[in-house]
Amino acid sequence: MTFVQLIDCKTSRFDEMNRLMDTWVERTKGKRTATHSTIGKDRSDASHFIEILEFPSYEEAMRNSNLPETDTIFREMVALCDEMPTFTDLDVVRDEQLHADNARRFFETVGAAGELPPLNDLIAENYHDHDPANEQDTIGLDAMRSEIGMYRSGFDFAFTVDDQIAEGDRVCTRWTWSGTHKGDFMGIPATGKKVTMTGTTIFRCQEDGKIAEGWWQNDRLGLMAQLGVLDELET
Repeated sequence: MTFVQLIDCKTSRFDEMNRLMDTWVERTKGKRTATHSTIGKDRSDASHFIEILEFPSYEEAMRNSNLPETDTIFREMVALCDEMPTFTDLDVVRDEQLHADNARRFFETVGAAGELPPLNDLIAENYHDHDPANEQDTIGLDAMRSEIGMYRSGFDFAFTVDDQIAEGDRVCTRWTWSGTHKGDFMGIPATGKKVTMTGTTIFRCQEDGKIAEGWWQNDRLGLMAQLGVLDELET
């Protein structure tokens, strides 16, 4: 179970505290077990800071605390604080990656049967799409709906999300696309063939969670080979 520790402190010497944290990172390189560290400053009190440390488990956090380097840094940190810092230990019982959830919902929605929904709850009106397979970028929600519609008219398909990594406002998704060629696609008449394509997409999400920009890498050449287009070009 993921474990989070909150370190609440007050200091008028934050620059020194910040350098001390850099020192701790350097001294514990290859040893520390924390997976994520965030430091926030209180907007109403410039001397009030909270550090949020994330660990894979409570046991890993304790292993980190027992490092001799951690003990040394802790004593130096206390000396820089205006008062004794407090610690809150939390077992994470709910962890929602909202941007990642929206990205996953995009892939589920565009491949769902039935009429394509408006997508305005997922995609920003000024969405900007980068796909090296297209001569020009696709800009705007309506243009993106048309791009998706081209695939939906040519295939019955679905995405499988193979892997997903989220950081800040970016979500990277590695996916597998599987479909049946049912209609015209880029001038290729329906073949009835079952085809697959792999790819990776990075989405940038805006503050309200909507997807504002996308970068695609996919095996379009492999898809064309499965449809028999490359065989025709060779003959």
